Amino acid sequence: MTEKPLLLRMDAGNDALNNLAVCQEEGVHFIIKRNLRRESPEAWLAIAQDQGKATVIREGCTRYTGKIRVTDPGLPQPVYQVFDVRETTIAKDGQILLIPKITVDVYWTDLDEDVADIIDLYHDHATCEQFHSELKTDLDLERLPSGKFATNDLVLCQGLFTYTLLRIISQESLRVNDSPLRKKVQRRRIRTVIQTLITLAAKMVTHARRQYLYIGSRAWLTPFKRLYQAFA
Repeated sequence: MTEKPLLLRMDAGNDALNNLAVCQEEGVHFIIKRNLRRESPEAWLAIAQDQGKATVIREGCTRYTGKIRVTDPGLPQPVYQVFDVRETTIAKDGQILLIPKITVDVYWTDLDEDVADIIDLYHDHATCEQFHSELKTDLDLERLPSGKFATNDLVLCQGLFTYTLLRIISQESLRVNDSPLRKKVQRRRIRTVIQTLITLAAKMVTHARRQYLYIGSRAWLTPFKRLYQAFA
């Protein structure tokens, strides 16, 4: 498939030693979230306080991160358990908690990298799922229309071109702060681009022997003009 190193990222539903062993035998790097099952959060908090690095996120909330080297008879090579433990004693609204709230995330991995990088790599897995969701739902490509491979191949190629073009429009619309936004965002969904910029209500108006394109939405008029000039 490729000569580049491969990284496999899976959620807690795939937490099994057999999966880890297969990855090691095939030479594939992996980050798999652990299913803690009946393991005690307090026990992981004690491990994190003893072997992890503490970071104060805010008053009453402390985060502990680190990794443990684990050797198991069912695995050809040792692996790491990367942990991300948070202890909250004061809620965001200032309420002091009688019992501290403990959240624990643990990951299997064979990467000997920085703990923060490993955690960020796993979280990027959710970002990829969002892109897949847009391709399936916003572009309606979840079910292919034909039983012929060649036809479906053509539809997927058209979908790829359309998705790329809409993604370019999405990022281009965020370059200048001239679009109506409720909050600061890093990207727009494909559905938002289609609804606000592609299917924007407009009509041709003739005035003083000249023709004009009249945009129905005044809020999106400025970004529409800028994008039209950029892609014209």
